[in-house]
Amino acid sequence: MEDDGGESSSFVIGIIENRAKEVGLAAFDLRSASLHLSQYIETSSCYQNTRTLLHFYDPIVIIIPPDKLASNSTAAVTELVNRFYGSVKKVVLARGFFDDTKGAILIKNLAAKEPSALGLDTYYKQYYLCLAAAAATIKWMETEKGVVVTNHSLSVTFNGSFDHMNIDVTSVQNLEIIEPFHSALLGTCNKKRSLFHMLKTTKTIGGTRLLRANLLQPLKDIETINARLDCLDELMSNEQLFFGLCQVLRKFPKETDRVLCHFCFKPKKVTNEALAIDHAKKSQVLVSSVILLKTALDAFPLLSKVLKDAKSFLLSNIYKSVCENEKYDLIKKRIVTVIDEDVLHARVPFVACTQQCFAVKAGIDGLLDISRRSFCDTSEAIHNLANKYREDFKLPNLKLIFKNRQGFHFVIPQKNIQGNLPNKFIQVVKHGHNIHCSTLELASLNARNKSASADCFTRTEVCLEELMDAIRENVSVLTLLAEALCLLDMIVNSFAQMISTKPVDRYVRPEFTENGPMAIDSGRHPILESIHEDFIANNLFLSEAANMVIVTGPNMSGKSTYLQQVCLIVILAQVGCYVPARFSTLRVVDRLFTRMGAVDNLESNSSTFMTEMKETAFIMQNVSERSLIVMDELGRATSSSDGFAMAWSCCEHLLSLKAYTIFATHMENLSQLATMYPNVKILHFHVDLKNNHIDFKFQLKEGPRHVPHYGLLLAEAAGLPSSVIETARMVTSRIAEKEVKRMGVNCLQYHSVQKYYHVSQRLLCLKYSNQDEDTIRQALQNLKEWYTKENIQS
Repeated sequence: MEDDGGESSSFVIGIIENRAKEVGLAAFDLRSASLHLSQYIETSSCYQNTRTLLHFYDPIVIIIPPDKLASNSTAAVTELVNRFYGSVKKVVLARGFFDDTKGAILIKNLAAKEPSALGLDTYYKQYYLCLAAAAATIKWMETEKGVVVTNHSLSVTFNGSFDHMNIDVTSVQNLEIIEPFHSALLGTCNKKRSLFHMLKTTKTIGGTRLLRANLLQPLKDIETINARLDCLDELMSNEQLFFGLCQVLRKFPKETDRVLCHFCFKPKKVTNEALAIDHAKKSQVLVSSVILLKTALDAFPLLSKVLKDAKSFLLSNIYKSVCENEKYDLIKKRIVTVIDEDVLHARVPFVACTQQCFAVKAGIDGLLDISRRSFCDTSEAIHNLANKYREDFKLPNLKLIFKNRQGFHFVIPQKNIQGNLPNKFIQVVKHGHNIHCSTLELASLNARNKSASADCFTRTEVCLEELMDAIRENVSVLTLLAEALCLLDMIVNSFAQMISTKPVDRYVRPEFTENGPMAIDSGRHPILESIHEDFIANNLFLSEAANMVIVTGPNMSGKSTYLQQVCLIVILAQVGCYVPARFSTLRVVDRLFTRMGAVDNLESNSSTFMTEMKETAFIMQNVSERSLIVMDELGRATSSSDGFAMAWSCCEHLLSLKAYTIFATHMENLSQLATMYPNVKILHFHVDLKNNHIDFKFQLKEGPRHVPHYGLLLAEAAGLPSSVIETARMVTSRIAEKEVKRMGVNCLQYHSVQKYYHVSQRLLCLKYSNQDEDTIRQALQNLKEWYTKENIQS
């Protein structure tokens, strides 16, 4: 199958919905021959879960059933696709193609694993929607591409997205995980501000795609996360292993994972059309894949040598399951019986074309040898023609360039041309400081050369039929190799490389607990700290006894940056990477929600406040006990009384849950929550007032902090009349006086409850502490003395 070899998506998605708002989705990756199935009940009225999955897969084709006979309840997915994915190719297949029975049979026959291992064998009826989507997707793919999938070759995963942290599309945009805000306006250089582009130092296309997938869906399994962190520990402490792997991974072709699809798919039939040009192109891709596989297997012994003495579970497991697998030697021996030993994967177009023509050993096929001779003769004639033109037309700098699409053409520096170009040259195009052109003689030789190479490719494919069948029998070990290389590329060339470029101890290994606190000591923003050398570090502490933090402070004091920083640290930790902090211990997050920014949504005819409410409703409907919720400036887009009331009620609702919440606000009245609810903690960003000017320190401190009239100071700086400013000061001082009295009453009323929560919070921290027994005993004694003292005072 053809592949552009780029980093763009290669997913074909089939999607269907029933009347109960249950959605089945099948995502087929044409590049790696893998199928991902998901079935879920859509809990959001705006289909956020479906949008999240579609954003994750970034499909090139979306297959849906017709909606003209469907009710409104089953046409919502079609509307979603039309509205948000108008530029993606949409294919409408009759509902008869969405057959769950056929889907079940296909999965059973094509999956590399047994259906029981996927959790589908006893639940076919329950998961009928995703199986129906799979049937339609595979049917379209086989028809469109003219291939059939080899039995037991597909890597099939079920419900994969829900085995990872779920980050909705809005949060991905708010946190700038893949793309920064307004990247289209600020230019491509601005892309380095996203987390993905900061970590994108991978060397293979598969590694880059794995990195993107991990950032959009971080891990939830602590054992897997710790296995990656153990691997990083070993790489950071063993320079020889780290640099050895960096060198070895460069030996593997950039497109190694691409070879899989060519061994997992077989042409439907071989006919006399084999001589057609389009088939010759497919034959060339197939030959290229065999050469690429040979090049990868040639580098295999080097990988085994480097990993032989590895200690961490992940690296030693790769060595045992991949490097010690004898099937790779058998495949290589089978390849070298047909493929010339000197043939290697090349990226220069003409070198690659020549390698592909001469891939098969001489003497195996007579027709192939004749086609090769013709290819060599025409190639030599073209080079001789170029030399002749250099002499005849006094063009010593004339270059002969070869490109896959147009073949050979000439490139002449414009400064070497005196007057007009001779009439012999045709198809003249100015390109920068050069002139691109051809001649009738070159065009004739080009056509003959292209025909000869096409003959070579088709004859080579015939010679490789038995070899391809032998490789397809062991396609599962090739899948394993590609997965291992992608994982090593991400961990070594992205995570370890990024950490190694930072000063010592700037990045630390995060610790994880099942139900413990979320504590970050001296955390920093992973993107902004590379831009601002004097970035100020800040702390965070959340636990079951204090599961909400309210952050206050003036505009531009650092609240939004702090919220984004915490989320990015959590994401980095759960992909198995070190984090920018002095210390961190985290509870695994299963869903990450953000409500940030204030913009209208003109597409859905929603005002700023309506957009806020829709995003907040989505959070309230989908929040779980292990969620992390980050809300910035909720309620500021409507009247002050309604906005405050909504912010207060949302906080009270979230306080009743076990989810961790960080709430940033300008509304200092929300600080009163801490006097009524003991599981609320108030923090503020410190600022200094000097001569009616605000000096931002960007330092987070405990407790509330009233910065008097910072809004009025900004208004005064903007040029408002002094009489208006004085009147505003009088009004706000009266309001503040009433609030202080109310907070005093609340403090007295809820003091005892606050005391009990403080004790329970300290006990929870000691429960998950790694300190020795004597230290814990001393901490318990200090807590007892504090509690006794508090009782006496009260």
